[in-house]
Amino acid sequence: MSGKWKSIVVTAVLAALASAAATWASATWVMRAQQPPSLHSIVHEKLQLSAEQDRRLDGIEARFASRRPALEAEVRAANRELAAAIAASDGDTPQVQAAVDHFHTAMGDLQKATIAHIFEMRSVLTPAQAEVFDAEVVEALRADAG
Repeated sequence: MSGKWKSIVVTAVLAALASAAATWASATWVMRAQQPPSLHSIVHEKLQLSAEQDRRLDGIEARFASRRPALEAEVRAANRELAAAIAASDGDTPQVQAAVDHFHTAMGDLQKATIAHIFEMRSVLTPAQAEVFDAEVVEALRADAG
């Protein structure tokens, strides 16, 4: 291959790599911009916590973080059960309804635990901090609702 062609190939490869990197960076930025702030970032970035509040909230967050995977796993298991019941049925059978009920129970357990976690976190805050926290939580729920 002549030097001219090598130069063209190297330039094309570099342009493709630069384009891919720019696309990835743009997509990452857009996805982050569209996601509402997490509860953790609301509490730790928007509220001026005392050292004691920070310590207590870390404990609350750790307890929930250890519990949440099991709750989410149960939702996924119930979803698989529902998929299997629908695949095995030829209509709205008692097995499908039982799987729907299991899914609703699992999803409800996760939602109830999450709400309890939010109120447990709120109990550590001062009234002024709780006001900001509440507004952020309500806004996140409204944004998620569309």
